[in-house]
Amino acid sequence: MTTVRISDDALALACGAEAVAAAFAAAGCTVERVSSWGMHWLEPLVEINGVGWGPVSPARVGEIVAGGADDICIGPIAAHPFIIGQQRLTFARAGKTRPLSLEDFAASGGWSALTRARAMAPATVIGEVLASGLRGRGGAGFPAGIKWRTVAEAPASHKFVVCNADEGDSATFADRMLMEGDPFQLIEGMAICAHAVGAARGYVYMRSEYPHAIAKLKAAIALAAEHIAPFEIEVRVGAGAYVCGEETALLNSIEGKRGEVRAKPPLPALEGLFGCPTVVNNVLTLAAVPHILSEGGAALYARLGVDRSKGTMPIQLAGNIRHGGLYETAFGISLGDLVNRIGGGTASGRPVKAVQVGGPLGAYVPPSQFDLPFDYEAFAGADALIGHGGICVFDDSADLAALARFAFEFCAAESCGKCTPCRIGSTRGVELIDRIRVGGKPQADAVERLPQMHNARKAGRSREEELALLDDLLEAMQFGSLCALGSFTPYPVRSALKHWPEDFA
Repeated sequence: MTTVRISDDALALACGAEAVAAAFAAAGCTVERVSSWGMHWLEPLVEINGVGWGPVSPARVGEIVAGGADDICIGPIAAHPFIIGQQRLTFARAGKTRPLSLEDFAASGGWSALTRARAMAPATVIGEVLASGLRGRGGAGFPAGIKWRTVAEAPASHKFVVCNADEGDSATFADRMLMEGDPFQLIEGMAICAHAVGAARGYVYMRSEYPHAIAKLKAAIALAAEHIAPFEIEVRVGAGAYVCGEETALLNSIEGKRGEVRAKPPLPALEGLFGCPTVVNNVLTLAAVPHILSEGGAALYARLGVDRSKGTMPIQLAGNIRHGGLYETAFGISLGDLVNRIGGGTASGRPVKAVQVGGPLGAYVPPSQFDLPFDYEAFAGADALIGHGGICVFDDSADLAALARFAFEFCAAESCGKCTPCRIGSTRGVELIDRIRVGGKPQADAVERLPQMHNARKAGRSREEELALLDDLLEAMQFGSLCALGSFTPYPVRSALKHWPEDFA
């Protein structure tokens, strides 16, 4: 009987994978539901004896079973150009294993890193994480080993490990893919961290918009309970507030409080969840740990990447792009390679105008800077952010002034309201952009305010003075906001003004 492998990833399901799986079952095939390969433009992707077809509709199932449908056959999936060029560590099992199969996980090296770590002194485990050069993959890029060491050395009777799975940035889906496709890897990484810092309990905080990931992770935690005991993990589900991706707002939410940012110090590593020392790491950070703690893994990880950006990064290609999906590779690859060679340029076929890296508050990068290597320091030097590794592509029909305005709108909508620069500055920013664009193409919801905008202009402020006022506002937000929501909003606005001044009319 023919065995057909089809992903049960949320994106595959959204593209019709359930109907395709049902059609193969009706045709007499054995259907295995596996994790996603990450080639999203080919979903639903079907694999039979290593050969792939995609995208597949139920109407094409009969042809595939009969050995046809050559027009959608991509050949051996593992040899596909999108896959073969990657350096997969975090997503090494992607497309190959059943997400909730303990047998598949163990057969592919699962639990071996935890076994090795628990045979080591906690300080030795932290030493290996430090030696690997692993930095937080959630966006801040802070060395994970230093955070772990701080928590381990803090005197306290209770300590916690918190996984930040509140993936809310545009063009990001790696956390979701990992929790849906390889949840035991995350659980193993958290258990290793718990051993290293002396924690008995952990929490995974994720948003309610991820129902498939929530269900998978809860099921995986139950299945893995005996492997990670005495460490325990609980899933906490948030209501989708973007600001709860910030670690202190996240901790407040877990505690049942309003999701607003805490002032720092004290740092969560010293006074975090319920006032106890707490490690807060992103999904991808914790999922990288089992590879680092495997035999010789720390040295291997440290050899990958460039400068202080070590290891691999699961990069997410999205927006107006032909080959959208997940591409894991070592740091150092150029942005142009990612967008054009790997991503295939725009899906519309029009020229690329801008690429936003690092979520809705990341800078817009023009094609003239596509030689920029993908590493933390290079991006910082170009006034840009890597963030969570999401790349959103725009073609030449995009209006960068409208996108700059959206950054302010987004900040205003998602602000927790605790600090004035973020709460008030974002609203004033929308008004400033609208006034600057008077005479150009203001947004529809600004039309009714045009008389007031004209009056403001008549009151004595020229366009140049409005731009100077905008620059002052951005400086106040960048250096006066309590968290990255307010302090990062200037990145998209400044980059849009710098590289596409003509869009501001």
